[in-house]
Amino acid sequence: MMKEKQNEINRRNFLKTIGAAGLGSVFASSKLKAESNEPNTTQKTEESKFPELPKRKLGKTGVEVPILSNGLMFDITENQLILRVNLQHNVTYWDTAYGYAGGNSEIGIGTFLKKNPEVRKKLFIVTKASGARSGEAIEERLQGSLKRMNTDYIDLFYGVHGCSDPGSHLPEQLQRWAEGAKARKLIRFFGFSTHQNMERCLMAASKLNWIDAIMTSYNVSLMQKPEMQEAVQACNEAGIGLVAMKVLLGVQKKQAEAEDKMVTHFLDKGYTREQALIKTVLEDKRISAACIRMENAALLRSNVAAVLDKTKLTQADNEVLKRYAAESCSGYCAGCAHICDAALPDTPYTSDIMRYLMYYNSYGERQEARELFAQIPGKVRGKLLSTDYGPAEACCPQRMPIGKLIAEAVDKLA
Repeated sequence: MMKEKQNEINRRNFLKTIGAAGLGSVFASSKLKAESNEPNTTQKTEESKFPELPKRKLGKTGVEVPILSNGLMFDITENQLILRVNLQHNVTYWDTAYGYAGGNSEIGIGTFLKKNPEVRKKLFIVTKASGARSGEAIEERLQGSLKRMNTDYIDLFYGVHGCSDPGSHLPEQLQRWAEGAKARKLIRFFGFSTHQNMERCLMAASKLNWIDAIMTSYNVSLMQKPEMQEAVQACNEAGIGLVAMKVLLGVQKKQAEAEDKMVTHFLDKGYTREQALIKTVLEDKRISAACIRMENAALLRSNVAAVLDKTKLTQADNEVLKRYAAESCSGYCAGCAHICDAALPDTPYTSDIMRYLMYYNSYGERQEARELFAQIPGKVRGKLLSTDYGPAEACCPQRMPIGKLIAEAVDKLA
């Protein structure tokens, strides 16, 4: 008993030390050091002496990837330092997209690799064909990404960025394109990302033999849905690698009481809110990796600490998380767009707007949220405030006050 208590104290101190001072104060120093604080200074990259991150197989590919991926949704041309910090802490799974930061995410990676070409073989690079639906557009995106990032191949290419309708988004001709891209050695693996109608997309993919991996929204709230568990299991049995995004569960501010109870519980145990949510998802061994946007060194180190910590969540911890998911559900859109679309056939994009508002309120991605909102057709935006959202609210599984949230979105994003 005394030994268990001592181990708990040591673990708590370990996490708190990392959160306060970074991994550099806990582990032996690395040879990969930034001798300048200038964000675009490129130093010689050498072998890291920091602990290796745990790895898992990416489905039937057989390739092992670090269980923590950096979602590089920001301008890397102005933040070359974060790529060095990634390497320093063995975060070698880099996730980007053609459209991230107006292209400056991929361009920034390319700048780094041009100056440090030896690093490429250590990386698992993922990108997405933002906005592309036809084979020609997907090919154009791929060629653009290869050129931008100064690489001859992409490790994992999500040819559909934002799959919501598997019937139209995953046609047979896309399979032929993917097989051709592999034969040309331009991509190693192929898949798609999804944050709407995820369960339908995952179940459809599990019946296909040409999808290698999927990035899907998956967090403590979505984990409570039986249909999501069924879909995840189907993909797992089909050998499809699953990468979790939206792990940190951005809920609306009105769920502050539920948030406070959960945060207090885990802070008392030495975890931050984010560390607890990451550990929760990664304790599901069917998930190959969690993709988290980590724009600065402090956040990256805190998340690395969470995945290095081997302490399992207790039954009491899981009960706290389940209660949190239940109490905060009315502030979190679960992405079941088909329900909103069926209830509001003349006002599509409802689920998208909920997600954009989450970006604005919970993730601090205000400019991106406004830009995404601006892409909604003007005739739809013009009807948002005059639409009766009662039918959608009546059938919303999360019991969200959709009308009020749409009004808030128009006020903040328009």
